[in-house]
Amino acid sequence: MENPRQLAFVALRSVQRGAYADVALDRVLRQNNLSSADRRLVTELVYGTVRRQRSLDALIDQLAKKTAQQQPPDLRIILHLGLYQLRYLDHIPHAAAVNSTVDLAKKNGFSGLASFVNGLLRQYLRLASSEDPLKLPDNPVKRLGILHSYPDWIVEVWLKQFGYVQTEQLCKWFNHPPAIDLRVNPLRTSVEKVATALQDAGVGVTRVANLPQALRLTSSTGTIDKLPGFDAGWWTVQDSSAQLVSHILDPQPGEVVIDACAAPGGKTTHIAELMRDTGTIWACDRTVSRLKKLQQNITRLQLQSIHICPGDSRNLPQFVNTADRVLLDAPCSGLGTLHRHADARWRQTPETVKELTVLQTALLDRVATWVKPKGVLVYATCTLNTEENEAIVQDFLTRHLHWRIQPPATNSIGAPYATPSGWMQVLPHHHSMDGFFIVRLQKETE
Repeated sequence: MENPRQLAFVALRSVQRGAYADVALDRVLRQNNLSSADRRLVTELVYGTVRRQRSLDALIDQLAKKTAQQQPPDLRIILHLGLYQLRYLDHIPHAAAVNSTVDLAKKNGFSGLASFVNGLLRQYLRLASSEDPLKLPDNPVKRLGILHSYPDWIVEVWLKQFGYVQTEQLCKWFNHPPAIDLRVNPLRTSVEKVATALQDAGVGVTRVANLPQALRLTSSTGTIDKLPGFDAGWWTVQDSSAQLVSHILDPQPGEVVIDACAAPGGKTTHIAELMRDTGTIWACDRTVSRLKKLQQNITRLQLQSIHICPGDSRNLPQFVNTADRVLLDAPCSGLGTLHRHADARWRQTPETVKELTVLQTALLDRVATWVKPKGVLVYATCTLNTEENEAIVQDFLTRHLHWRIQPPATNSIGAPYATPSGWMQVLPHHHSMDGFFIVRLQKETE
């Protein structure tokens, strides 16, 4: 059986060659029978080094005599793993981190550079005993980007929106591993029953303020689908802020509701639960493979009111003027979920954001035609970027004068996240959940 650091190296090499970090990690975990402790270590090493890539690269460039261009890519992965353990993991002894990294270099064809690896890591430790070896520029964008490991453009977006202090808080928050939240299915059980079953299985849980179906896991869980109640449809994994979206939509029993970008179905199935599984819910998505996951969730949660509609929501004319409520959980840059998707910060660019805003605008224009007069449309994203949120909504309202914002009522579920403009914004460093933008719109008589 391979040791955890070798498996982390294999996964990171796949990421370097274009694989998504979660896919590469899942592959090595499925192919190797590891203890729970080793699985956690591999996961930490893979996701941690991907998140901290820019900081680790800066350290290597400052410490190494060989330039980045002279270092083989696989060797740089090995250096990332060693420095990540020394800088960010308190529970691994320094000697173990250095020695295991040198062994990793030897095992993967770099015996001739083992002394280079050993020397660089020990140089880091010597410097770290008196000061931080990572030297930072005065420029605030580059300073935050290098220190906390983000591309400059994301730092610039947040500095413009939130200022320096909050931007640094966001940067720190997204570098921590994500919490796992469950949404309890009230059609099958109760929050109290699920909490008791999990605690009896040795899993710590706590309630999430303001969200009636939410439980947060507070201890190690092992394989999530092996926990009590999963097969019986008692609960599904869904972050608390994503649960908030369906509560803002507030679907009622017997209504016609359309989820315009439904797969893999977390919000769709929540809508069904809130409607007590009565009425009609149309779940639309253009990605057939993700709709299969939605169908699996529908079956496991034992829901009857959801109807799957494959297709691009920009071209589904049959829904015009048919819906009491529509949810557009729009495709976005995901800047509110960077802790969950370790490599997303490196995959998104200002160019992909511009492409997304075109898609978001087109989707919002189209699905608005689905809503009956006096009906409700909720636009939501899991990003923290004005271009994809406020700007999209303001542009829509400028061009569609028979729509207006419905701010959350005082003491409602949405009230703690309300802004003076009437939309809602979930800020991770304030609310301890994924970053989200949510706005509830009502259609007046045209």
